[in-house]
Amino acid sequence: MTKNYRFEGPQDTTSVEKLQSEVSEVLGTQGVDIDVEAGLMQVTGEGFTDEQIEYAVEYAGFSLIDV
Repeated sequence: MTKNYRFEGPQDTTSVEKLQSEVSEVLGTQGVDIDVEAGLMQVTGEGFTDEQIEYAVEYAGFSLIDV
């Protein structure tokens, strides 16, 4: 499954790397592609929920838009 999310937050390299790392740790995710300038993130895998992704995004210091 592939899900797309819109997010907002810091755009520095360190913060974005933390975002990618936190989302990648969610059980069931297999890939995370982030377009910082557009504020878009694509997550692939099986068995993860929007709530799990939202928690990881918030833990990394970002927020999801229109979850």
